[in-house]
Amino acid sequence: MSTGTLFDKVWDAHTVGTLPSGQTQLFIGLHLIHEVTSPQAFAMLNERQLKVMYPERTVATVDHIVPTDNQARPFADEMAETMMAALEANTKAHGILFFNVGSGNQGIVHVIAPELGLTQPGMTIACGDSHTSTHGAFGAIAFGIGTSQVRDVLASQTLALAKLKVRRIEVNGKLPEGVYAKDVILHIIRKLGVKGGVGYAYEFAGSAIESLSMEGRMTLCNMSIEGGARCGYVNPDQTTYDYIKGRDFAPKGSDWDQALAWWQSLRSDADAVYDDVVRFEAAEIAPTITWGITPGQGIGIHETIPMPETMAEDERPIAEEAYRYMQISPGQPIAGVKIDVCFIGSCTNGRISDLREAANVAKGRHVANGVKAFVVPGSERVKAQAEGEGLDKIFVEAGFEWREPGCSMCLAMNPDKLEGTQISASSSNRNFKGRQGSASGRTLLMSPAMVVSAAVTGQVSDVRQLAPVQ
Repeated sequence: MSTGTLFDKVWDAHTVGTLPSGQTQLFIGLHLIHEVTSPQAFAMLNERQLKVMYPERTVATVDHIVPTDNQARPFADEMAETMMAALEANTKAHGILFFNVGSGNQGIVHVIAPELGLTQPGMTIACGDSHTSTHGAFGAIAFGIGTSQVRDVLASQTLALAKLKVRRIEVNGKLPEGVYAKDVILHIIRKLGVKGGVGYAYEFAGSAIESLSMEGRMTLCNMSIEGGARCGYVNPDQTTYDYIKGRDFAPKGSDWDQALAWWQSLRSDADAVYDDVVRFEAAEIAPTITWGITPGQGIGIHETIPMPETMAEDERPIAEEAYRYMQISPGQPIAGVKIDVCFIGSCTNGRISDLREAANVAKGRHVANGVKAFVVPGSERVKAQAEGEGLDKIFVEAGFEWREPGCSMCLAMNPDKLEGTQISASSSNRNFKGRQGSASGRTLLMSPAMVVSAAVTGQVSDVRQLAPVQ
């Protein structure tokens, strides 16, 4: 097993004890909740007449079901309104901090916690959402959990978990122009597979990772779960500390100095032992797009859809299924695939840097005829900042719709859905069958810049080869 890694240090620091099952009872420093996975958990507490043990360690927001066009209450969707009312009632009853719509701090849970300074190095973080791994960008160990585990954390502030192995994934060198963190993680998942990380925590390292901004690192860690890993993290460094300092919930004064010293001690030791090490060269990564029905079915922009005979035998059945569902043929170039809908947003790529990159491509261009394109900021703060920089005007002038914050079409638990067999260029994290609201809708994952390129050309295209703006 690994020794001397950040994962080992944080795990050991939060271990309460070892259970008869052999699992660790792990203390959870920060519990993030939202409207979808918490109502049943609170109901279980109420049935047992239990209180939330540490309400000050739980923070709530609304994101999955909230509409991004008309947010007037009551919501048009009765189920969404019921979930919203339940969250409002439960947070009030248990004294939990809740960032509601209109608070100025509402947004996707994995966007607001970092931007408020709630997410910090060395924490254990849990949330009833798969993409909680996002917070590992700060050197935290963050787990997505199910509803019964949400109940456990509310009641005891602990989780029963088996300790993971640690795989170090190094990406070294300089990323090519037009290649972003989204391309890096899609490339990694393509190479290691959607099940390659099962039983592992992923430690992302190397010069290319160290050069990423905090928001790029969040994108990277966000999708580690799509590679089968239980969590992913980056060792904290000066980039991390600079991002956190001065934020709402960040330590202040002498507390900052004390916290900083501890954070610096958490980095994986130079002689840390890993269960596995994998290395990639940044120069070999191209703008990457998924062509199939798992995040591991991805290729570079100038590649063709892989032939079944080039795959491992156990990968061929899912590939055959993907060919049929996606209405795409082996040997067909990914470039040129026609696009119906373009979506920029989600906990993967709905932050201010994502919107800046997308606006930079959209400026002076226009969405192609027949394409619906829209931008959904990841939080109310991101929306306000983008509007302060005039990004909203760039998008609107280019033919994009500018929306209110929420999860939107990432998972379509709201009015933003694909229709029929529409095909979407999406900056989100999952391309599963039916993921974006239509049982036959098709999703291609890519970076925000590549989504804009698809929007303005009406097809999958290389953002690096767009004609200059006149």
